[in-house]
Amino acid sequence: MSNLVPLKNLINKIIYLRGQKVMLDRDLAELYGVETRILNQAVTRNPERFPKDFMYQLTNKEFTILKSQFVISSWGGRRYPPFAFTEQGIAMLSSVLHSERAINVNIAIMRAFVKLRELLLTNKELNSKLQKIEAKYDKQFRVVFEVLQQLMETPAKPRKEIGFKRKKS
Repeated sequence: MSNLVPLKNLINKIIYLRGQKVMLDRDLAELYGVETRILNQAVTRNPERFPKDFMYQLTNKEFTILKSQFVISSWGGRRYPPFAFTEQGIAMLSSVLHSERAINVNIAIMRAFVKLRELLLTNKELNSKLQKIEAKYDKQFRVVFEVLQQLMETPAKPRKEIGFKRKKS
């Protein structure tokens, strides 16, 4: 499955809403190879498997913002806000979509979520290290800059020339 859906493509479909990383129903339906309405039908038939922390429907305001971000036509297509699935909700989808593809897609998506977490963690660690280095070397470079500044300052009084001068004839 990872050959059919590159990790980069999966990570690009993960969005950040309400403080959570989620995927929208239309993107998941595309990955699973089913229509969005079929995916949503399977979910609504099994509400006990999808509590609010696994899946929620976007508000009209969120939907409007999302449409403007993705430049979705307001004339055609979807007329109601999509469902957003958290990582746990996506894992639960394979239990309501009974297919080999659903299982393989879920495995690929879970790997994408793990990779995204690793990237975010690495980014935080890198930022922390840079701040420590900056704080450490800032003091040392301050001394260097002070010395350079002193060297670049012009002396207050002109110096007396030294060396041999030839008389003009």
